[in-house]
Formats: sequence, structure tokens, C-alpha cells
Amino acid sequence: MAKPVKIMETVLRDGHQSLCATRMRIEDMLPQLEALDKIGYQALEAWGGATFDTCLRFLDEDPWERLDTLKAHLKTPIQMLLRGQNLLGYNHYSNDVVEKFVAKASEHGVGVFRIFDALNDVRNLKVAISAALKAPEHPHVQGCLVYTISPYHTNEKFVELAKELKDMGCHSVCIKDMSGLLKPYVAEDLVKKLKAGLGEDFPVELHTHCTSGFGHATYLKAVEAGVDIIDCALSPFSSDTSQPCTETMVAALEGTERDTKLDRQAMTPIAKHFLGVKKRIINEFGLKGYFDINPNVLDFQIPGGMLSNLANQLKEAGMEDKYQDLLDEMPRVRKDLGYPPLVTPSSQIVGTMATFNVMSGERYKMVPKEFKDLARGKFGRTPMPVDHDFLTKTLGIKEDEIITDCSVEDAKAETFDQFKKELTDKGFLNPTDEDVLSYALFPQVAEEFFKKHYQQVTAYKR
Repeated sequence: MAKPVKIMETVLRDGHQSLCATRMRIEDMLPQLEALDKIGYQALEAWGGATFDTCLRFLDEDPWERLDTLKAHLKTPIQMLLRGQNLLGYNHYSNDVVEKFVAKASEHGVGVFRIFDALNDVRNLKVAISAALKAPEHPHVQGCLVYTISPYHTNEKFVELAKELKDMGCHSVCIKDMSGLLKPYVAEDLVKKLKAGLGEDFPVELHTHCTSGFGHATYLKAVEAGVDIIDCALSPFSSDTSQPCTETMVAALEGTERDTKLDRQAMTPIAKHFLGVKKRIINEFGLKGYFDINPNVLDFQIPGGMLSNLANQLKEAGMEDKYQDLLDEMPRVRKDLGYPPLVTPSSQIVGTMATFNVMSGERYKMVPKEFKDLARGKFGRTPMPVDHDFLTKTLGIKEDEIITDCSVEDAKAETFDQFKKELTDKGFLNPTDEDVLSYALFPQVAEEFFKKHYQQVTAYKR
């Protein structure tokens, strides 16, 4: 029986985040929103990830207003990527901030919440999942298996995690392979085991990147195994460190029982538009815009965008020749940390620590606070326990600083009302809930944005 594969399109979010530093503006999207809406995608990923930060920091856009504009032009569900208790920032936020953020995102138009935790610690997902399930707009709630390779991680372990997410009320699960580590035949095995463990009718989605070169082949094997949805990007923003190409996957499946039934020709003018957008963004921001396939990502596992940042740091320090040393050091640091999957924020923390080790010529001579926090359990439980001597002797962490329950730490975080008071104390009177949330996530960046966009700070008028 024919069972068309559904496609989630990433051109409005992960496509340009992966290749062009998330620099696409809403005005770049507007001319093609109606055309994208007619294609028949399962969803359009257009919010979350790095878009919120980049809107405020670089593009002079209010991310909430962007979401309103998208909602006004689209019937296709708008999908966002949410980092559980981290939301879109780099800290654990209090439960009321998480609940308020999810409620507001749903109200403004998010129809699919993809929720993940960098450590696959389900305790960090409970509040966000629960809030999304309670939203009166009834959005689709998807839990993630953050995919990685280590002596600890097996397909069986990922199935156990998927069952937990289903039990928590998630409507579907996504295999989130942010660094392109999932090999084709491993993907086939994982999808089959997920389908057996969750039930044939429970939707399984696959997200990968082409960093290692596996992308399209991994999707084909997953499709053969019964995956329901695949994440793709239209051609100008596909491949390299981005997702496999939408048009390519549509063509590859034409005439098979998994035929997507999507019109590839209708995608051509949309792709032409976004090719022009890509060229303009590259010129305006001085970006590279393409990245070579690197099969060695299987060893160092850092996502592509993060690698370019680290390489730049070494270049600025006049240590370009240490790049290979950095790639060699990353797996060692990750092992010391209990093999966390490398995705925001753990990828940045591990990458920075490895860079410090290489630049100083001595391991753990300078240790950032965030690295100690991740090691001592502030971000949640690492897949394997961190060695006690490493914690206490190498990192100098005291016994009473080791955290076994991160939810207790979350309770100490600033509440929504505290953030609101901070903002009003700075002269921004009567802020909207959305403005308070922007400030909670990115205080300095949001404050600068507000100063530009409110004529009278004390009167707080737009």
C-alpha cells in the first residue's frame, strides 16, 4: 500500500542557519510564503534555534513580530526548535519562564514544537512538553532523540528514550542528528526498532545534516525502513552542513510506494528566489556560504557552524596550525565529560574547553565556568557518570557543588516577575510579556534592541 513520505522544509530556519549564519530576514521570506504554503509540506520550520537571537542581535527584527507575520501568511504548520529548560538561551530557566514562553509561542503561531535536551535528560523536557500539551491552540508536540555515537549510546538506548517521550505525551519523536553522524544502515536499524517499540502508527521523523556525506543515503534507508517524515532544505540552502535537498529527495522517491506526491517543478521558482537571497546574504555579511564535506566529523562530532567559529578563534590567536590538534582534543574532552551529545549548548562548551586546552598547551589549566557547570550536573545528567577524581581534583569542584537533581537548580533561577521588575527598573515601563521573555533569554541584546525601538524609554512607546 502506498505510504507517501512527508517532508518538513527547513529553508526558513535550519537551512540558512547551517549555511549562512541565520542571517535571512523576514523580507527575504515574504515573496515566497504563499508559494511554499501551496507545496503541501508537513510543516515549515521557521522559528527557534538561533533565529530569535539573530533577529535581535544582527537583523534589527522583533522575533515575535516575525512569527506574527509568518502566521498571517501560512496555513502550513509553523515549526520551532526549542531546547527544553534552556528554551532558546544558554541557561536553565525557571519553570514559569518556560511555561510562559511556550504559551506565548503557541499563541503567536507555532504549530509544531520540536523539543530537545542536549543531554537527552528527560527531566529537562518535562516542563516544556507539559506546557505545549496544555496550550489551547493544540500544537503538535514532538520529542527528540539527540543522536550521537559513543560507547554508551546504542539504538536500543534510543528506543528506550523514545518510549519515555511517548509516555510523556509527545505526539511524535524525531531522531535529531545535528552533525550528520547517522550512517545509512544504522538509520535503517534504528527506524525499524523505533517502529517496533512505539507502534507502527506512531510518527517517527528523521533530521540529519550532510556534513559527513551520508545525508541523502541515510534518508533513503530510513524511508525503506518506514520513517514517516524527513527534514529537507530547498536546493540553495541544502547539503554541505545543511539538510539533504528537498527536490533531490522528491525526485528520488518518484514512482515508488513512498512517493511524496509533491510537485518538484513548483519548487523551482521558489528555489531561484532563495538562491538570490543566499547570494545577497553572503555578500552583505561577508560569509563563506559553503562548507566541504568532512567524514572526520564522525570522530570530533562538532556541528559544522560551530567548527567554523572555533577555526576563526584559532586564526585570531595566530594559531591556525593547531586546528588538527583541536579536532583531536575534542573527543578526549567529550570522553572526560561522560560522552554528552554535541549540540547547543554542550557543543559550544566542549569546543571552547578543547580550544583552551590546545591554546594553553596544558589540559584544564583554564576551565570556563560553563564547563564546570556541565561536569557537575547543572545542565542535567550526562550519559555516563563523570569520573569523581576528574571533578574534584582536576576541575577543583567541591563535593557540595556536585548536583544530582537539576530541577532543584532550576527552582533557583530568576522568575518571570523578577525579569519583568529588572526591565521596568531600567526604565522600560509596562513591557509586554513578549518583551520580558526576550529580555529573559538575551538581556543585553534585548535591552539594546529596546533602546533603538522605543522612542522614549521611560514611556515605553513603540
